[in-house]
Amino acid sequence: MDGTKKMYGLLMLRAYKESIDSSFQYLRDNEEQRKRIRCAVALHLKLPAQVIVKSGTEWALIMEMDDNTFQRHLRVTKAQFVFFTQKIQEKGMNDMHPCGGPDNIPMQKKIVMFLWYLANQNSFRELSDKFDVSQGAAHNVIVEVLDLTCLLASSFITWPTDCEKRANTAVFSRVCGIDGIVGAIDGCHIKIQRPPIRGGDYLNRKSFYSILLQGIVDDQGKFIDIFTGPPGRVHDSRMLRASPFFENWRQSMGPYKLLGDTAYISHTYPFIITPKRDNGALTVQDQQLNARISRGRVVVEQAFGRLKCKWRRLRDLQNSHVDIVVKIIVASCALHNMCIGLAEGACNEHPHGCPRQEDDNN
Repeated sequence: MDGTKKMYGLLMLRAYKESIDSSFQYLRDNEEQRKRIRCAVALHLKLPAQVIVKSGTEWALIMEMDDNTFQRHLRVTKAQFVFFTQKIQEKGMNDMHPCGGPDNIPMQKKIVMFLWYLANQNSFRELSDKFDVSQGAAHNVIVEVLDLTCLLASSFITWPTDCEKRANTAVFSRVCGIDGIVGAIDGCHIKIQRPPIRGGDYLNRKSFYSILLQGIVDDQGKFIDIFTGPPGRVHDSRMLRASPFFENWRQSMGPYKLLGDTAYISHTYPFIITPKRDNGALTVQDQQLNARISRGRVVVEQAFGRLKCKWRRLRDLQNSHVDIVVKIIVASCALHNMCIGLAEGACNEHPHGCPRQEDDNN
């Protein structure tokens, strides 16, 4: 009997040991599986298309990137960065700390921070963490470079000369078959937070708060005139009448015309060629003319799409201070023109044209 109990106890002990061994083996296999997953994720993150810059105190590593990676992060090429830095330096930028701190902030670092701010939608907390500065210093750096960029805007956004007008008309004539066209005009919404003063005026018909940007572009999609600041509820036609361009349109336009959409149908704007409204009674000739106008004015649609694709801060400014919002828009348009002026190619992400968000004001 004792022998039987002893045998039974040994069998139970062996079964228990096997159960324990099986459990440990399962845990080891599970841990190995987790290790393999972590290694696969780490390898995936190291791929060129997934490079995520964590510069911190080593912000200068950004300047050592290849041109493609540099442009993906800062939205400008290295040559454009050098050109912009020279222009900013001419306006008085230096290495002084914007808050009067003991440690200077290199001018290159300030430019990198500013371009990163416009190219992304990071908060100042994230920006300060990324570039190893205080939030106050990050804010002051952005404001400092923003003010200087706005001073440069008048040299980047210029009305075409007579020679340039003739070149523009030749291109538009080839594209849409309409002579005497020097540009296209349109307006778009820039999303913001509700301003503290008269905030209801900024609620547009699409049910979000916005500031309007009126842009006139040439055949390349380059802004030749901009006007921004009116609240989102204002119609494009009214915005045009309020703009400085409208006060001097006779002198600016001369015998030339612009292409616009139906928002500009009015005897008040004899310098804008617009399509006829489709009321169901358009003739074949009217439909053909509308199609040609649409082919010509698509360049301004593409310009707004490219502007917001490159400077993604404009997709949602998350700012309620109208004066700062206006400066950000003007600076973004100036940089847009700078990049086109330095022979920038097509967008790497959208080689056939950047999609435009639902931001029109029709």
